[in-house]
Amino acid sequence: MRIKLLGKAVVVLTLVAIFGLLGLWQLDAANDLQEAKNAAPDPIVYQLSDLASPATALDSRSVAKKVSLRGNYILTFRAPNQIDQQGLMSDWEVGLMQVDESSAILVVRGYWKDRLTEPRIAMSTGVDLQAVVQPRQFEDRVRNSPGVISRIDSSVIVALTDLDLYDGFLVATGEQVSEGVISRDRIDVAEVKSKATGYYWQHISYVIIWWLMAAIVIYLPFYRKRQERDTLSA
Repeated sequence: MRIKLLGKAVVVLTLVAIFGLLGLWQLDAANDLQEAKNAAPDPIVYQLSDLASPATALDSRSVAKKVSLRGNYILTFRAPNQIDQQGLMSDWEVGLMQVDESSAILVVRGYWKDRLTEPRIAMSTGVDLQAVVQPRQFEDRVRNSPGVISRIDSSVIVALTDLDLYDGFLVATGEQVSEGVISRDRIDVAEVKSKATGYYWQHISYVIIWWLMAAIVIYLPFYRKRQERDTLSA
């Protein structure tokens, strides 16, 4: 009898723990949605090395942060069929900027049609860059071909350089060389969607459901015991 009761207690406690954890999971998801909705832009301008390292996955907390760095462009690519924040499709100019002796990162400089409007940048020219960090793209827009990249992702160009590449890419907001500021139209990329899915009150309703299930599981043994007692007394 004791073993039977112990087995029932273990089952009940296990189910209560599972339902309780499921409720906490949904509560965390609801809080993540609120934090993503209320998050204010970070005003700090970081050094790239403060947020990322070459040949290392980009931390999602670094996305959309501002950076400042100096380097020189060593390769230029056309990235076709890109969509900006306004939903407009166009081809973008993407440069590979070498930031030190051993590493480089992709930089969205502007629209491809404007690539010849600023003749002062040569491959050996040092460029002071202000930019915003973005995660790599996962969906191909076209096929890779000479001078064309299928998506803005360092993994598609690893065969073209011996440098260690940063994960993700930068979107230039400003460029300056020794002769002065580079003036050209910049691109507002589409905002990265939060990984938290659903709606706040939807998650809260799931919290209530899972915790109600936990309460029911706790109550059932007492209900059954009362039913058995009522049956015996009848």
